[in-house]
Amino acid sequence: MYEPYYGFAEKPFSLTPDPKYLYRSESHANAFELLQYAIDRREGFVVITGDIGTGKTTVCRALLEQTGKKTLTALVLNPFLSEHDLLRVILQDLGVINRGEERAGGRQPSKQDLINTLNDFLLSLIPLGAHAVLIVDEAQNLPLPILEQIRILSNLETDKEKLLQIILVGQLNLVPLLRSPELRQLDQRVSIRYQLKPLTDEETGAYIAHRLAIANGSRSVVFTPAALKVVYDYSGGVPRLINMLCDRALLGGYSAQTTRIDEHLVKSAAEGLDLTSREKPSWVNRFLRGTRS
Repeated sequence: MYEPYYGFAEKPFSLTPDPKYLYRSESHANAFELLQYAIDRREGFVVITGDIGTGKTTVCRALLEQTGKKTLTALVLNPFLSEHDLLRVILQDLGVINRGEERAGGRQPSKQDLINTLNDFLLSLIPLGAHAVLIVDEAQNLPLPILEQIRILSNLETDKEKLLQIILVGQLNLVPLLRSPELRQLDQRVSIRYQLKPLTDEETGAYIAHRLAIANGSRSVVFTPAALKVVYDYSGGVPRLINMLCDRALLGGYSAQTTRIDEHLVKSAAEGLDLTSREKPSWVNRFLRGTRS
């Protein structure tokens, strides 16, 4: 609606995980580099966690775009799959079987058939100097049988190396889930763990400028310093909330026919989204200062 008014090539604050919009804050850059390191070194299991909306899926999408031709990838976005369907999705993403292919050899393949097919395919990559990576998003929602199946897939290996690199990406409750007694064997195999953090106040301003520049609107739209502070106060540096606030503020600016987004437009946007400021009331700050004096 407002894109032509501001001169945007596209919507700058979409909620979709578009990898070209990835802003490499300190935390996001660390996560990205760790994932690249894990893939290059074939580190076995990797677990990346973060609160809702911190950009985990965007990091994964960016990672997939950066992998070389000899790195084949499978991305599982639906955690509510049966063990059989999980294996089929992995084989389909790796290009081993076609989507919609239901039968092998005139019969429905068993789970073991699919595991054997995957193992044979992974072994065939070795002479080519290639390898495969499985990324499972929303892993905190995986049922125990699926997590156990994923652990079993980590057993696919030669005497020298793992055949399948596995990356689990999920919300913060993935950590206690993996530490449960039922998943002790899987948890012990995790070689790299990293928790994605929200943006700082300075990074929030840089993040907004980055997205505006990608959408070709950095010259036509100005978020005032006071507006940036309000965005951080209401979002806590969570990228998804930043996007929601900025999108709604831009809509407010369009309605007011202004390209200058101030704190009043951001506060109005926050009210419309029913967000609460994380900034302490002034009386709390005065009380805290009094206790320290």
